[in-house]
Amino acid sequence: MTSKRVLFAGLFHETHCFTPDITGLADFRIERGDAVLDRRGDGSQIDGFIEVADREGWEIVPACSYTAMPSGRVDDVVWASFWADLDAIAERAGREGVDAIYLSLHGAMVTQSLDDPEGEMIARLRAMPGLADVPLFGVFDLHANFTPAMASGASGLVCYRENPHIDARESGVRAAKLLARCFRQNRVPRMVSRKLPLLWAPTGTGTADSPMRDLEAMARRIEAEEPAIWAVNVVAGFSYADVADAGVSFSLVTTDLAKADAALDLLEDRAVALRGRALVAEHDPDALLARILPIAKGPVVLVEPSDNIGGGAPGNGTGLLRALLRHPVEDAAIVIDDAEAVSALAAAPIGSVTAVAIGGRDNPFDDGPVQLDVQLVSRSDGKFDLEDINSHLAASVGRHIDMGPSVVVRHGGITILLTTRKTPPFDLGQLRSQGIIPEKMKLIVVKAAVAHRRAYDPIAAGSYTVATRGPCTNDPRLLPYSKLRRPIFPLDEIPL
Repeated sequence: MTSKRVLFAGLFHETHCFTPDITGLADFRIERGDAVLDRRGDGSQIDGFIEVADREGWEIVPACSYTAMPSGRVDDVVWASFWADLDAIAERAGREGVDAIYLSLHGAMVTQSLDDPEGEMIARLRAMPGLADVPLFGVFDLHANFTPAMASGASGLVCYRENPHIDARESGVRAAKLLARCFRQNRVPRMVSRKLPLLWAPTGTGTADSPMRDLEAMARRIEAEEPAIWAVNVVAGFSYADVADAGVSFSLVTTDLAKADAALDLLEDRAVALRGRALVAEHDPDALLARILPIAKGPVVLVEPSDNIGGGAPGNGTGLLRALLRHPVEDAAIVIDDAEAVSALAAAPIGSVTAVAIGGRDNPFDDGPVQLDVQLVSRSDGKFDLEDINSHLAASVGRHIDMGPSVVVRHGGITILLTTRKTPPFDLGQLRSQGIIPEKMKLIVVKAAVAHRRAYDPIAAGSYTVATRGPCTNDPRLLPYSKLRRPIFPLDEIPL
């Protein structure tokens, strides 16, 4: 029996359309050709695919993988570079013969000119000689804005089932196993999808909570009861994308279209009925601090979703830092991305006190830098390994994390970790690697929405979602959409 040849490509970016930054080539981690195979063992969704490919004896034909942290619209130069890399390998693979295509995606990328680059990529691959009819499988993020173009060209794309995304690698394995099933049964499924009139901010999409918990449970029941339905995807969508297809959707991998339609009806009815449960209340920071500081034993986690790094925010917002400065706090920790502040402290001796401007740079949602006299505690290269290989952060970048040159400073009772590269707070190793012991802090500010929970919930004495100004607003009604389909909840009322 001859080995199966599988063409591989990866494209991973979650694009925030309401921030002014443009994400360029320098922001992407790029692997080409056999360098993709070096992801073996790193805990990412790519690693999950490679594990199954190795076990099944497949020959991987690696084209490229482009990965970047969530940020603003992607420069068209990036898309051109990615397609040039993929085009050359895919054209030759189609000519020489491959048995399948496997894609590692996020699913919420937007470029300066393309609202659906993933759908465009699939369409282009399908137009190539030798690739029109081969099975096309892969994995994508639960926060994708899944499009009809993605569904129509795919055989079996599956998304994560957990938020925080502790199952990213597992989902890569699951998608590859479905491809193996396709090979064994010599039967190629197809995808059907349905877009709902719902738009949920990331704070409302945790899978431990309703509505996602209920919808995931229903999806698993459908899979168990209907053998013709190979997979059911509950896609929460990404509310900070200004594209027509942003928002909640369902997609199925199936060999029976009638049963798939019936399943989609059930899922849609349930999601619409539960739509209001995705709206999460936020606390006023000053009122909250006045209430909890006299009794806080710590660590109490203050969640700041408006500056959610994992959602594309700059991670340099000063809203909660300013609130902390207005109160008599002790043993508080906050991480702020600020390359200029790190550079300004480059020559300062450890232990010295220096006046420095912190945060708020080039952030139209913020009041600007805060001028503080800070004591320099430590400096480092900012590199650390995840303590938790199933961390949400491992999904795309693997276990080895680089925050860039970093410093720890202290002002009064506030310890501030300043980084050069914004890094989502999804693993306790981020603080611990810099000498900050999270369990010993009374207050920890976390610039996230849900993905931090895997790390912080086990150590937290309390957790509060706090309202500040920032691009990752908890209320989509505040964003100036121009392309989003309407009507859509909560921007519009929709009937039950």
